[in-house]
Amino acid sequence: MSNARATHLTRRGLLAAGGALGLGAALAACGDDKGKDSDSGKAADSGKSGPWSFKDDRGTTVKLDKVPANIVAFTGVGAALYDYGIQVKGVFGPTKTSAGRADVQAGDMDVSKLTVLGNTWGQFSIEKYAALAPDVLITTMFDGAGTLWYVPGESKKKIAQLAPSVGISAYDRQLTQPLQRMWELAESLGADMKAAAVTDAKKRFEDAAARLRTAAKARPGIKVLAGSASDELFYVSGTNLSIDLEYFKALGVNFVEPPESAKKQGGGWYESLSWENVDKYQADIIMMDDRSSTIQPADITKATWKKLPAVKAGQVIARSPEPILSYDKCVPLLTTLAEALEKAKKVS
Repeated sequence: MSNARATHLTRRGLLAAGGALGLGAALAACGDDKGKDSDSGKAADSGKSGPWSFKDDRGTTVKLDKVPANIVAFTGVGAALYDYGIQVKGVFGPTKTSAGRADVQAGDMDVSKLTVLGNTWGQFSIEKYAALAPDVLITTMFDGAGTLWYVPGESKKKIAQLAPSVGISAYDRQLTQPLQRMWELAESLGADMKAAAVTDAKKRFEDAAARLRTAAKARPGIKVLAGSASDELFYVSGTNLSIDLEYFKALGVNFVEPPESAKKQGGGWYESLSWENVDKYQADIIMMDDRSSTIQPADITKATWKKLPAVKAGQVIARSPEPILSYDKCVPLLTTLAEALEKAKKVS
């Protein structure tokens, strides 16, 4: 990815902001190619043997003589595939915390058994990647230009020479679309989509969505703010572009919406506020970014934060701006918000 088109955005701001951000978010601000037609891509020749092909959300069809066995993926993608019974050999992206525990984006994977090509932004060991003899690289995309998430721009050509890539779009669409695409991908890789654990998770997701819709309809006056924290700034996300917020809004949740002009510096994803101005928007519930690159609510010491009505009322919940795209992992995203709406006091 090119840094040149994002010089007005700090690296910390890009990684910490309330949308699923990175340099891809800045690139998204430079174009309007939403790529929504690519959602029609389908997997073909699925199964555990024989030829394999999959059309990704760039419109690129990857064809191999057999179903990939040596899969390398962005950590969150690996976690989603794991929930469908597909194990990856290597991962890149947030995998282990500084304490050595599994990062939130690693889901249920045993990270001790994975080859980690890079744990932070910009890290990707081409030597380790080559040693895995990868059949395919799979990651998400957070812009309309098809930029592969967490694949460093300076080495993307070398990486591309070692194996074909598949990109699943998590940009400017509702959560259900990338969830379905990940389902199709897992199925093409040989996952048993009729397994009880899989079908049960999808049913629980549908039930949780119905619960959230009911809660939102019953509490239309409750305002929800999606935030993220860094040392210097507080970020307020708009619902556009983020797959989770777009979906929650479609279910009826009443979100704080920064004006487009205020989100311009954040690539259209978010507005940056100084901690002195963190009370610019009134909210009854605050959803805070749960990624390890951000400061978590319990660790925020700013006096202005502690004075916010929602904070004082204990109405702060977690948000996953980069959801693990399996139905199992997305159920809690819906139920946590639904429960917060059901119990929230009007404090704004």
